[in-house]
Amino acid sequence: MPATMTKKDARKLVDSLPERSSWDDLMHEIFVRQTIEAGMADSEAGRTRDVREVRRKYNLP
Repeated sequence: MPATMTKKDARKLVDSLPERSSWDDLMHEIFVRQTIEAGMADSEAGRTRDVREVRRKYNLP
């Protein structure tokens, strides 16, 4: 997520929710957006791990 969220971004997010949404629904959407954007920024900056390396670390198939 950018360092700041514009009012326009916030309005678009709120407008995308169903009419009877709760505060928890809004907070969830914000969290998901932050998480995705942070992951994309990490990927673009080369801060990633190969899936095989992660699987080995946690003894996963």
